[in-house]
Amino acid sequence: MILNQLKTIALLGVLSAMLVGIGGALGPSFLWLFAIVAVAMNLGAYFFSDKLVLRMSGAREVSPAEAPALHRMVDELARAAELPKPRVYVTPEAQPNAFATGRNPANGVVAVTQGLMQVLTERELRGVLAHELAHIKNRDILVSSVAAMFATAVSSIANAIGYAAMFGGSSSDEDEGGGSMAGGLLLSFLAPIAASLVQFGISRSREYMADETGARISGDPEALASALEKLQLSAQRIPAHPAPATASMYIVNPFSAFGSRMLSLFSTHPPMEERVRRLRQLAGASHGERPAYRAF
Repeated sequence: MILNQLKTIALLGVLSAMLVGIGGALGPSFLWLFAIVAVAMNLGAYFFSDKLVLRMSGAREVSPAEAPALHRMVDELARAAELPKPRVYVTPEAQPNAFATGRNPANGVVAVTQGLMQVLTERELRGVLAHELAHIKNRDILVSSVAAMFATAVSSIANAIGYAAMFGGSSSDEDEGGGSMAGGLLLSFLAPIAASLVQFGISRSREYMADETGARISGDPEALASALEKLQLSAQRIPAHPAPATASMYIVNPFSAFGSRMLSLFSTHPPMEERVRRLRQLAGASHGERPAYRAF
C-alpha cells in the first residue's frame, strides 16, 4: 500500500510539473487564468459529482427495510473500517458491479447493481462492499478530483497554445514563426495525452490500494479475489449501460468486452489477473495470522 501511495504522490507531482512547465509557454498570467478555471470546474465536480453520478446511473437509495442484508453488511464493514455508515443505493443494471462516491466519509455513498446481488455469494458481496468502503476510507474521490483538476488545466493550456500557434504567431520572422507554430501544435497534441496517461495511472494505483484496504477491512482477501473473477466474466458477457464518463468509478470496467482493443496504459483499471494475483498473495501471506481488521 505504501508503494501505491508513493506512486500516487509521484504522479500528482508529474501533473503539477506539466502544468507549470507548459503554463510558462503562455506566461504567468495565462497560467494562473487557466489554473483558476480548472480549479473552479473541478471544485464544482467535487461537490456535485455524487449527485450527477447517481442520477446518470439511475441509482435509487434503499432503506434498511428494503434491503436488510445489504444494510447489515455495510453497517458492519463501516464499523470495522471506522467510517460513518454510507448511504446505500441500488442501480437497475443487470451487469454485476458496484461503485462508491461522495466527497468525504461523512457524505459517502455505496451503490451496487441489481445483478451484483444475484451473482455473488454473501461472502463475495462483503468483499466487494469492503472494496468500495476502502475507496471512501482512502479518500479516492478527493484524489481523483485533484488529478482531474491538474489534467484539465494541462489540457486547457495546451489547447490555448495550439490556437495561439495557429492564429497568433509572430509575423516578424517567418522561419521562427513556423518553428513556433509547429512546436505549439505538437505540444497541444501531446500534452493532453500525457496528462491523461498520468491520470489513468493514478486511477489504477488507487484501485490496487482499494483492493488491499478492502481485503483488510473484511479480513478475507480470497472473497474479493473470487468476486472480481466473477465480475470480470460477467462484464464480458452482460451488456452495460452506464454513462462512459462514470466507467472508471466501478469496481470492474463495465465495458470489459472491449478491453482487449485498448492499450493497458489507457485503462482506468489495472489488469484483472494482477489484481487477483495480489489479493491471493495477500491471502497467503496472512494465512494463519490475525487479520488487520475484524473478519466476518
